[in-house]
Amino acid sequence: MQRFLSYALIFLFLFTGLAQAESIDALWGEVKQPPAPELKQVAPKPATTALLVLDIEELTCNAERRPRCLETVPRIAALIDKARAAGMPVVYSLTPRGTLETILPPVKPLPGEPIVSSSVDKFWNTDLEKILKEKGVDTVIVTGTAAHGAVLHTATAAGFRKLKIILPVDCLSSADLYIEQASVHLLLTGPGTRRAITLTRSDMIGFPEK
Repeated sequence: MQRFLSYALIFLFLFTGLAQAESIDALWGEVKQPPAPELKQVAPKPATTALLVLDIEELTCNAERRPRCLETVPRIAALIDKARAAGMPVVYSLTPRGTLETILPPVKPLPGEPIVSSSVDKFWNTDLEKILKEKGVDTVIVTGTAAHGAVLHTATAAGFRKLKIILPVDCLSSADLYIEQASVHLLLTGPGTRRAITLTRSDMIGFPEK
């Protein structure tokens, strides 16, 4: 009898709550922007960390479609140089329509640096997980475009695989600031990433030289 009453109360609460609750479209203008997240200094170990450079290619990173992506390219290029100098592996991704030739010149891979090709989740149907395991990687630095595409989904997939995630927020891009901000917030709070992610900026990442 007590259990029946408990279920009845729960049902009543849910029914009345749903009847009164307004949908998100009605409350759209009342949503408050979350506070800016804390960015942290990080010093990843080159031997167990990989830098991921996601979809920095002509199709996805250009002045017409995503001009903010072009602004990130010099910062990503600088990260690549520091990672290589420290002996940290650099791994690239392409969209299904991309090729080695379409990767933007400032971030071109060196011979032998791995490249995988997939849709938004770069672990899906690729050798990315195998590549990282063979290199002994337990942490990934995620850079690239789009923030709500390859960055969001690949970082989430990394979290599902128990990898630690370093996200330099000045090295991701989308078509507008709101989507970039929303993507960062989702990664910071999402169940697959919130315990694994560290937010930083490219100039806050320390790279010891070999």
